[in-house]
Amino acid sequence: MKIIVVDDEPLARARLIKLLQKITDCNVVAEAENGLMALEKITQYQPDIVLLDIEMPGIDGIETAAQLQQRDHPPAIIFTTAYDQHALDAFQSGGQAYLLKPVNEKELINTILRVSKLTQLQLQEDGNALSSDKQNDVRDYISITIRGALKRIALEDIYYFKAEQKYVVIRYNEGEALTEEPLKSLEKEFEKTFIRTHRNSLVARDKITELRRSPKRTHHVFVKEIDQELEVSRRHVAKVRKMLKGL
Repeated sequence: MKIIVVDDEPLARARLIKLLQKITDCNVVAEAENGLMALEKITQYQPDIVLLDIEMPGIDGIETAAQLQQRDHPPAIIFTTAYDQHALDAFQSGGQAYLLKPVNEKELINTILRVSKLTQLQLQEDGNALSSDKQNDVRDYISITIRGALKRIALEDIYYFKAEQKYVVIRYNEGEALTEEPLKSLEKEFEKTFIRTHRNSLVARDKITELRRSPKRTHHVFVKEIDQELEVSRRHVAKVRKMLKGL
């Protein structure tokens, strides 16, 4: 059961994570300190449950939940707050449960178990539809955060992804941006539109115009729109050549 904890207070997040680690089959995959970050992390990790604080600066928990409900398969939401007057708004915005701070360990465990059963039931009911629509679940965008604002970059505007240390650089028609999504995950999801050219690079198939060989016998693909060459490692040359031949 993948869980994301969202709270603007670091100590509150740490306490919840510590309690969740005691619950069998609970895996806290990420944490976020505000609504914008939460939306990005949820897109990235696709959790089963989100523990969502209501009172946060910027986009609060209620608005975050409302935006999540517009998605095809939103996670289950358990609201956490120190103010019980938010209960009605919480459930109207799509919450499955509501916990008052400081969160009681026993109540948390019972709530997680109850919500997880609801989640599993929903997965079973949607199983056939999800299986048949699996190919349609591929995103046509990447979500990034720029100066505190959540932005979507259309996949068709991206030239390449390049791993650099702990981040992946996205080169697109407006410049560059960073994402924490692993290159391997991006390759798996977007294999039909991007091709691996190097251990650290994925290049948009329709943006590659040439495969060039240098006097030093190294290979590069040329992306004409941005007048840039990207190295192709020896193990990927044949695959790139085959793609350009349309085979």
